[in-house]
Amino acid sequence: MSVFNFPQQTNFYSGKVRDVYTIADKWLVMIASNRISAFDVILPRPIPYKGQVLNQIAAYMLKATEDICPNWLINTPTPNSAIGKKCTPLKVEMVIRGNLAGHAWRTYSSGKRELCGVTLHDNLQENDFFPSPIITPTTKADVGHDEDISREEILARGLVSEKDYAIMEKYTYALFERGKKLAGKRGLILVDTKYEFGKIGDQIFLMDEIHTPDSSRYFYADGYSERQSKGEKQQQLSKEFVREWLIENNFMGKEGQTVPEMSDEWINIISKKYIELYEKVIGEKFIPKDLSDVVTEKSIINSLNKLLM
Repeated sequence: MSVFNFPQQTNFYSGKVRDVYTIADKWLVMIASNRISAFDVILPRPIPYKGQVLNQIAAYMLKATEDICPNWLINTPTPNSAIGKKCTPLKVEMVIRGNLAGHAWRTYSSGKRELCGVTLHDNLQENDFFPSPIITPTTKADVGHDEDISREEILARGLVSEKDYAIMEKYTYALFERGKKLAGKRGLILVDTKYEFGKIGDQIFLMDEIHTPDSSRYFYADGYSERQSKGEKQQQLSKEFVREWLIENNFMGKEGQTVPEMSDEWINIISKKYIELYEKVIGEKFIPKDLSDVVTEKSIINSLNKLLM
């Protein structure tokens, strides 16, 4: 993916999976690349159509939750790009979990019974529902790994004010509840997800993507209880299968570890999984679009010119 130069551009940042352009210090252009990351490491090969999948799901979900809290999105000039308001990020990611899965399960199975200040009960098995969803925040690291952190530590360290945290907490529970309902209509369980917030003045906005396979984990609802009672793995749609493959191949992003080779066949499997999730979550056939640099640049500039008039 090329690096563009847009009208009144004031900054550029290349993240793990997105390229972010600041325009006139007021707006952001986010281009979702086909890069894929796991354990805070960018994997060596891109995944076809991944950027389009993430961008379109995020836009759909932001539109479907805009009555709960204000969000950053203004429009999506191309299937893999978005233009929105520039917010000052709050240095905490709000992770919320409905089930004991992923990182929470790895923590629990190691013998620990507390995660981010939340006490976890004994006698739970992998993928069980919690009695009610739990918030397990992480720090938002500019470089390196995000770290688990409790509400008490966040406030003690002054990462977020008590007033702002209370608003973020309220939004997180409400967004997750909406996400679960949207997933339920599609025969899915929204297992866990994360939300990022920022501020413009004194107002808090929802930022970035929501309810995508990169930020969320979904289970198929059909057969969940039966699989759980038999102690079987749940059928899921998320990026967790990529993490599991990396773990099986002795990679968790730790020093000295090497990313295993990604074959063409494996790349194709990952791409099909992302498309499957799009079609399942949105309920529409995925249509690959022309995302050439020329088309992308022209479409974004046309949208920006309307904002900058």
